[in-house]
Amino acid sequence: MQLRELAKATAYTRLTGDAEIEKIVYNSRRVQRGDLFCCVVGTFFDGHDYAAQAVEAGAAALVVERELDLNVPQLVVPSTRVAMAEMAASYYGEPSKHMKMVGVTGTNGKTSTTYMIKAIAEQAGQKVGLIGTIRNLIGSRVIETERTTPESVDLQRILREMKDEGVELVVMEVSSHSLDQHRVHGIDYDVGVFTNLTHDHLDYHKSFENYLAAKKKLFSQSHKAVLNADDPYFSHMSEGLAIPVTTFGIRENADFSATDIDITPRGVQFDLRAGGDCMRLNIGIPGLFSVFNALGAAAAAHLLGFSEDDVKIGLERMRSVSGRLEPLPTNGRDFTVLLDYAHAPDALENVLTTIRGFAKARIITLFGCGGDRDHAKRPIMGEIAGRYSDFLVVTSDNPRSEDPYQIIDAVMEGVMKSGCAYVVIEDRYDAIKYALEHAKKDDIVLLAGKGHENYQEIGSGKRHFDEKEIVAELLKEPAER
Repeated sequence: MQLRELAKATAYTRLTGDAEIEKIVYNSRRVQRGDLFCCVVGTFFDGHDYAAQAVEAGAAALVVERELDLNVPQLVVPSTRVAMAEMAASYYGEPSKHMKMVGVTGTNGKTSTTYMIKAIAEQAGQKVGLIGTIRNLIGSRVIETERTTPESVDLQRILREMKDEGVELVVMEVSSHSLDQHRVHGIDYDVGVFTNLTHDHLDYHKSFENYLAAKKKLFSQSHKAVLNADDPYFSHMSEGLAIPVTTFGIRENADFSATDIDITPRGVQFDLRAGGDCMRLNIGIPGLFSVFNALGAAAAAHLLGFSEDDVKIGLERMRSVSGRLEPLPTNGRDFTVLLDYAHAPDALENVLTTIRGFAKARIITLFGCGGDRDHAKRPIMGEIAGRYSDFLVVTSDNPRSEDPYQIIDAVMEGVMKSGCAYVVIEDRYDAIKYALEHAKKDDIVLLAGKGHENYQEIGSGKRHFDEKEIVAELLKEPAER
């Protein structure tokens, strides 16, 4: 495709020549001959600084916010991120316009809600694409992902693959970062879903108001909204929306509500009420948050035209999502090991209160906090973990470039306030080993923070670290009888 043709998809102030474009890229290390290199201005790096390197590697043209002294055609635009998203959509043939699109945003519950909507749609016989934290799915084919929402070029490529493979409905998690950075710019969602909003990602957004505003952007790109009426920020999220709003909740008056809720270690049962109708649901994922996720998924499914039978059968066939309160095999031990992705205060509190509801003995919680991320939540998480646990194993999560012991010190401020018994073991493998060796009959060991992740970020790199594999290795010998 010619650069001049691609440029028609976006607003620009100047075009200095033309070139045949092979593909669109934003990483200078991946440039090949004939590529269009987008000089994206990011949080830590400015792509303009790598433009010369991209030209040396064979870039045929550049997308820039300021003209550079380089002898290749340049498209000068107000925002390289917006231009990249619009041009990528055009390059791949506007794939999102050929499928139903559902976007789910919120601090917690995005993954489970997307999987629930997927289960309902598949029960109805549709081929579903899923884009999210754990993996991307095209039908039953798995594509691993590094980000909750891929960069716009990668996202449009995945959507084109989905379209080409006959996908009818795409369900995707939409992160606050992706909304703020225009990764999903240009995508019209048939339904946008808001799960909840709590303290997270303030290292990036700088203020809670910015975080809220980023989340709300989803609904400027949606035709219909599904909102959690019980969330404290519901009024902020719904205020000024020019699209139809469907609500769900338990405490507030909502379009989709739940009554007669029964939570057990095996799951939740409740009556789903909507528009005067009522049906009993039995979902095999424990916790009150499963009720909220199911309500949001059911509301979205209703707006997409799925039947009550599809909703009921689809949800009741659901099982634990990877790394979300997932029980791990213990090879005959008389204690339980649960794996959960909870890495924010509200998520950790939700998981622990759920476990407290069915725990017969002690709750041993192993957790840490990530480096180079929101510092304020560290003591908050320490206090929450101590308040709801009987014993804590404080360790590392993804320390990244920070000193892991400094992160632990901040966590311990909250732990000390809680008065909970604890041990500090920085090495996460050794910490897991300690927790398993000290678990007793009917104890529940919660491994919190990593969930589905199969790596640990230390320094500037990643190392393989799969807690499912580690638990299996440590418990490989059958329990003594």
